[in-house]
Amino acid sequence: MAGRIPEQDIAAIRERTRIEEIVGEYVALKPGGVDSMKGLSPFKDEKTPSFHVRPQHGYFHCFSTGEGGDVFTFLMKMEHISFVEAVEQLADRIGYRINYEGGGQVVRRDRGTRSRLAQANAAAQQFYAEQFRTSEEAETARRFLRDRGFDMAQAEHFGCGYAPSGWDTMSKHLMRQGFEAKELEAAGLSKTSSRGTLIDRFHRRLLWPIRSLAGEVIGFGARKLFDDDTLGKYMNTPETLLYKKSQVLFGLDVAKRDIAAQRRAVVVEGYTDVMAMHAAGVTTAVAACGTAFGEDHLSTLRRLMLDDSSFRGEIVYTFDGDEAGKKAALKAFAGDQQFTGRTFVAVAPAGQDPCDLRQDKGDAAVRDLVSARVPMFEFAIRSMLEEYDLDHAEGRVEALRRTVPVVADIRDATLRDEYARQLAGWVGWDDPATVLRRVREEARKKGRARSRDAGPRRRGQGGPGGGGPRPMRDRVERGGRGHDDEARGYRDEPPAPPEPTGVPLPNPADPALWPQREAIKAALQYPGLAGPLFDSLPGECYTHPAYAGIADALTGAGGCAAGKSGANWVSEVSEGLADVGLRKLVGILAVETLRASEEALPRYVSGVLARLQEVWVSGQIADLKSKVQRMSPAQDPEGYSALFGDLVALEEYRRGLLEQAVGATPDMA
Repeated sequence: MAGRIPEQDIAAIRERTRIEEIVGEYVALKPGGVDSMKGLSPFKDEKTPSFHVRPQHGYFHCFSTGEGGDVFTFLMKMEHISFVEAVEQLADRIGYRINYEGGGQVVRRDRGTRSRLAQANAAAQQFYAEQFRTSEEAETARRFLRDRGFDMAQAEHFGCGYAPSGWDTMSKHLMRQGFEAKELEAAGLSKTSSRGTLIDRFHRRLLWPIRSLAGEVIGFGARKLFDDDTLGKYMNTPETLLYKKSQVLFGLDVAKRDIAAQRRAVVVEGYTDVMAMHAAGVTTAVAACGTAFGEDHLSTLRRLMLDDSSFRGEIVYTFDGDEAGKKAALKAFAGDQQFTGRTFVAVAPAGQDPCDLRQDKGDAAVRDLVSARVPMFEFAIRSMLEEYDLDHAEGRVEALRRTVPVVADIRDATLRDEYARQLAGWVGWDDPATVLRRVREEARKKGRARSRDAGPRRRGQGGPGGGGPRPMRDRVERGGRGHDDEARGYRDEPPAPPEPTGVPLPNPADPALWPQREAIKAALQYPGLAGPLFDSLPGECYTHPAYAGIADALTGAGGCAAGKSGANWVSEVSEGLADVGLRKLVGILAVETLRASEEALPRYVSGVLARLQEVWVSGQIADLKSKVQRMSPAQDPEGYSALFGDLVALEEYRRGLLEQAVGATPDMA
């Protein structure tokens, strides 16, 4: 069992890790304001970015799902790992040596954890790559790639390896490094034979390592090389804790930056097709591994391209130019409506795949294939029309019956009308207005049907604001005590259910509460600007119990004058709250943008605090006025004069505060 990770090491790793770099490996981020970046949520499909990152504060929050936290929380949710594993991964990344309490400067991980399986896959990849480079037996694998136009540099770029012929060569090699049999089986690298012995999963095959977005080896794809190999042409790592074939894409680790930069992904069908595309200069190519390209793959690419209603991405599917390729393209068309951006098809001639095309006609032909892409809708509709005899009226009528509902499925009304007009021309219908009318009628019927199927959505049934349980809500979201539990090695416990939220949460759009909300945001995000003035505000300034509770937690963490900032400051405030709803609200306020430019922030924060004081002073003035009205100057002239003097002084103080607030925030006073 690993030693406990000290809190000072956790804080140091959090402080030295740039959260935007970690998040950027999974989500394309764009500027979203002062110290704010935004992108599409990695936790659900969406068209409008609701995922925000505050780099200077080391925090993220997803407004569509409510998920939020620091860089450790993000990595835990994306990679489904424990807190300790997230800390260790980031420590390895920045070169930080953890001083385990009771363990020294040695990274000691529990057997069977995700990190351990990732280490086993990495060690296996090194073994297979060395076999590929140096062993005589691997000459068949090297020749296989040479014959397809790939040199050693290109093979090494993708980490190609070779599984030797021995039954347990790799397994014994890894066990000599300290891995256990159960770990190798859990990683999908080895299996138990009919005799009960441990044997390698792959034998005499060319291997490609399959990596996560973060670059970790999580599995392998294996290609048959010898005729006497009786298993399938291709094999893949089975489903494991790391490897989920519906979620991984081969080549994504090397293509992700260009996909984000070019806002384009090229989807091919095989490992050598990915290699051929990259060799030809199409460095955005990826491929599914052992399964069809599906919804999870599409969601991953959309997040990288930041495909939303304003910034359109582009996916190009390449298929072999035969009937099987056409069927695959039409199957991909079925999921196209989920993709906001433009979707295209590139079909190689004469049944060639990109690898064949490159061998036959060179790199330029591969680039031309992508350049000659056609829109997915056009390809699908034209493919359907090929099944009908358009030279006769009967064929044209039947073709329209088949294709009008397909065009009506297009959600974009302008694009739908344009394809309706084009459909009339492709079919040879002499009255485009008739086709357009039929498409619009069919679209209205489909829209009504979708509305009936959806029904009214009630609160608590998911979506923004929904109250359903979140499977990844874990000890980290319940504060620092969870960190201690994880650091002591209690990783296999099922996460406890979230505590009920006892404090009602405020309406963020309530204009009466905006000074309280903005003041708390300033204290969390810019404690140096809020400073002693924020700390001196009386608790009565916070009329909503949620804001009052967070203000108390800020004081308990040392206050804004304590000189703390960033993710550690936010975490310390969050850990001081017992209510899960308030901890969640802290995560929201730590990333919610303040309503001012960076240059205006000091003045804005000062104005917000003045406005909050002014509201409180106004309440005191109202109380004094009530008392003055109830007093008789004749019966108690001294008391009346004292109260009246206090009232005048407070009115003068209030005017000064109001001038400061109005000067700093003229649009909100």
